[in-house]
Amino acid sequence: MKLSNAILRAVPGAFILNSGIGKLGMDPQTASAMQGMAAQGVPPLGKLTPEQFAKFLSYGEIAVGASLLLPFVPTRLAGLALAGFSGSLVAMYLRTPGMTESDGVRPTQEGTAVAKDSWMLAIAAALVLQGSSKGAKKSLES
Repeated sequence: MKLSNAILRAVPGAFILNSGIGKLGMDPQTASAMQGMAAQGVPPLGKLTPEQFAKFLSYGEIAVGASLLLPFVPTRLAGLALAGFSGSLVAMYLRTPGMTESDGVRPTQEGTAVAKDSWMLAIAAALVLQGSSKGAKKSLES
């Protein structure tokens, strides 16, 4: 694994894994509040109970974080996992009233904390492209 690839994986991986571990055993009130926001970006999440949502979120973050940190997980697969996670955060940001200015893109003061998750989406794109270029290079050599 190249150093640049390791850095792209390690930083968000450690952050997301820590976040998921911190959400284990989340109380129903906190889960319900988080679920309301998450359902803005991914509407099917609104159909879960707060307890189901808390488990889904914490286990999902642990899985995504671990996939980024474990070197035997292919880069492209880790990037796709990060893309799914960060893409849902960006969708929540774009669809939640009050998070963007009137143009629907620039963040309001309340939206700035979530808008930064777009950086993880950019990292995911870089990982997916790095992983797919490695496969393309191998097929050209064959």
